[in-house]
Amino acid sequence: MDFFISKAYADGADAAGEANPYFLPIMLVVFGLFFYFMIMRPQQKRAKAHKELMSSISKGDEVLTNGGLIGRVAKISENGYVAIELNDTTEVVIKRDFITSVLPKGTMKSL
Repeated sequence: MDFFISKAYADGADAAGEANPYFLPIMLVVFGLFFYFMIMRPQQKRAKAHKELMSSISKGDEVLTNGGLIGRVAKISENGYVAIELNDTTEVVIKRDFITSVLPKGTMKSL
């Protein structure tokens, strides 16, 4: 019956599971790397791609906004606002940051 119960040792010399003093710092580094590669890096890539999208918008592009509006860029102002034509008579002004994507030409006619 001795094989079901592990023996207790008074001194740590005979103990099989001695604690490594470097275990905690190593685990913190591993957790930090995991946090960086799984959370921080993808978020930075998305932010960089969105910034490039914002700088590439020009007059005449068909865009999709966060609110679901699809329109053609009519005017781009210097202070970060964009005028979007939804149809021939309706025009809305939104912040440039709220544009989600640039659509291929002819998307508005196909809808």
